[in-house]
Amino acid sequence: MKVKNKLGQEEMVGFALIIIIVAIVILVFLGFSLRGGNKETVESYEVESFIQSFLQYTSECGNEIENLQIRDLIFSCDKNENCAGGRNSCDVLDSELSGIIHQSWPVGEERPVKGYELAIFNDRNETILNLAGGNATENSKGGVQEFFRGGTLIDITFKAYY
Repeated sequence: MKVKNKLGQEEMVGFALIIIIVAIVILVFLGFSLRGGNKETVESYEVESFIQSFLQYTSECGNEIENLQIRDLIFSCDKNENCAGGRNSCDVLDSELSGIIHQSWPVGEERPVKGYELAIFNDRNETILNLAGGNATENSKGGVQEFFRGGTLIDITFKAYY
């Protein structure tokens, strides 16, 4: 009878050790998966989506009928036009895009994005707008958007450094 009890106790201790080892392994995997939530890089699709979305943003610059989207404001700036309130369209474009970028791509040493560059050119290779912030690093992702209106080609490039 004593031999049977000892064997049963040994099996119970072995089973408890297996449960403890499995629990530790699960906790280690859970710790790695939760820590993986911090994003350290920028993906290209994020940059391209950002360009597409800010082009659709409605600015504070308008004409007598409606406020202009950023896409229309770029052409207005290229023609050196003023908004209905008398403000220069290039000044409005600068302030609108600066605000959008600061909200969308916060820059800092403790953040995934270390810096950015936004450049808008026309087909005459003239700079319409050039914005940069943070620090340029060797790692970056970028996107390019081109569009036409009235025979004028506009090039937009955005690069995020991480």
